[in-house]
This record gives sequence, structure tokens and C-alpha cells, in this order.
Amino acid sequence: MSILVTGCAGFIGFFTAQRLLQEGHHVVGIDNMNDYYAVQLKRDRLAQLTPNPNFKFEELDIANTEGMNQLFATNEFDGVIHLAAQAGVRYSLKNPLAYAQSNLVGFTNVLEGCRAAKVRHLVYASSSSVYGGNRKLPFTETDSVDHPVSFYAATKKANELMAHSYSHLFGLPTTSLRFFTVYGPWGRPDMSPMLFASAITEGRPIEVFNHGDMSRDFTYVDDIVEGVVRTLDAPPVANPDYDSLNPDASTSSAPWRVCNIGNHQPVQLLEYIATLERVLGKTTTKIMKPMQDGDVKETYADIGRLQEIADFAPATPLEDGLRKFADWFKSYYKYS
Repeated sequence: MSILVTGCAGFIGFFTAQRLLQEGHHVVGIDNMNDYYAVQLKRDRLAQLTPNPNFKFEELDIANTEGMNQLFATNEFDGVIHLAAQAGVRYSLKNPLAYAQSNLVGFTNVLEGCRAAKVRHLVYASSSSVYGGNRKLPFTETDSVDHPVSFYAATKKANELMAHSYSHLFGLPTTSLRFFTVYGPWGRPDMSPMLFASAITEGRPIEVFNHGDMSRDFTYVDDIVEGVVRTLDAPPVANPDYDSLNPDASTSSAPWRVCNIGNHQPVQLLEYIATLERVLGKTTTKIMKPMQDGDVKETYADIGRLQEIADFAPATPLEDGLRKFADWFKSYYKYS
């Protein structure tokens, strides 16, 4: 197939493009190469992809309407995996316009391109952040997600609504994948594995928020990619049993759905830090801090729907995943 991967120089986009190329697909990758974090890391990821003759890269911002229209007009995509976005919860408190431009305007351009090109399936990244302050665990796709606690989460919820309108109006099959705390090699420098690993390796203290009383459903990047690729091969259809008098928030009378993808095994923050210290072979001090604005205490994915759709359940043990991350981290950043 010919597949468009947006955000191909990003963490998950890079691994997704790599996996598709390994399977023999033709991949067109786009990325705006912005400086939200080190551009060199993005270039180094791209350097792993560009030697493959089935890969074509274009530096393009998804918020560039003319450029996106041209991209879809000059290519025939069988599927689109949309992973480009302005990421980060806390940055959305400082620069919400960046999120509106990328996550709302940019996503509209993706939807318009898919509609015009009659793409067979659009799979796009949502986030566990949409569950906001929900306390019922595990998080299930049928839960209400109407109370986001960050603007980033609000844009991801908006994406799901925007996609539904296109599924309803134009019959465009769309799947939202709600990612749960992705980690692994080549990860973003603003994410906790990189922040903690740098501090541990350099002997600096770690700031631990909510005094350590937090847990996350840490999901290894290979498991995320496996779920993305399998889901792409299974476009949604309209739910014939959908009842508008008793609506199911996760399906529709249109070819639209949402789906969690997580390791379904939440880990306490302090246990996570201890595991990272163990695989790095060093320890450091912890400074306990109150909860940050926009953060949530715990996440935990119900993955029953993912198993139905993709016949797959993420299962990489945290220590195995963090060991692979630590090996890459020490090699890439040249720590002994």
C-alpha cells in the first residue's frame, strides 16, 4: 500500500514509518521539523528512514493548507496514519495557539485531504489525556471525556469530534487511538524517561510530582506501533446496533470509532523511577513536589476493544522496555 505518515520525524511516527517500510509498503512521510525540541534528534531519526527507496520525505507543516492540498492531489494514499501534533501537556498552558494551529487547523487539513482523496482509512493519534480527571478505573472508551484538564487534551477530544463529523457526512472511516504514556528509544527529550535518565546519569536530583502518589500505564513504543499498523488494516464500519436514544460514546452509526492502546498494567511513579535507576545502574535523590497544573493522578487502559479490532494486547514488561531505552540513551548521548 501507499501510506501517508504525518509526523514521521517524531518519536512514534519514526517507528511507525520504519515498521511499514519493513513490511514492504510505500511510505510518504511529512514533518515540519519544528524546534519544540532538538531538531537534530528528528534529523537522526529521519536518517534511519531515507536510505529506503520506498520512503519519500517532504518537509511540510500540516497547518499549511495549500501544501496539504497539493500533497493529497499529487499522491494516491491507500491509508493515512496521522501522528503529527503539537505535543506536551504543560507547554499547552504556555502556548495554546500552537496547539490550535497544529492540532485543530492541521487536523482539519488532514481530514479534508482524506475526504477529497477518498482514503480507505484514517488512523490518528488521540491521547489518554482526554479522560481528564476521571476516577473510574480502568479507563474505557464508553466513559465520558467531556471534562479535559488541559488544553492539549481538549484539542485531542476535538479531533475525535471533528473526525466523527467527516465519518458521518462523507463516509470517511476514521479510528482514534488513545495512546497511554508511550516510552522507548528515540523518545522526546521533554518526556519523563529522558528527563529522569539525564538526571540520574548526571547525578542531579529528580522532581517527583504529587509527592510520588501517581501511576501511569506505561506502553512500550513497539507495542504502540503494532496496534497502529494492525488497526490500519481493519477500517471501522457503521455500528448497526447503535442506538441514539442510548448512545455508546465509542462507536457510531457512521464508520467511526475510538480505541485505547495501553499496557493495561499501571505502575506507580516511584516504582518506575526505581526501575529506570536499576537499568541505568545509578541512583539519585528525589525532590517531592505538589501536583502540576493539567496533570492527572493515574491512567489505566481497558484494552478489550483493541483486542477485538487488532487481535493484539501490548505486553512488554516495563523493565524490558526501560532497559532497551537505557541502552539507546547511553549510546546516543555517549554516556559511559
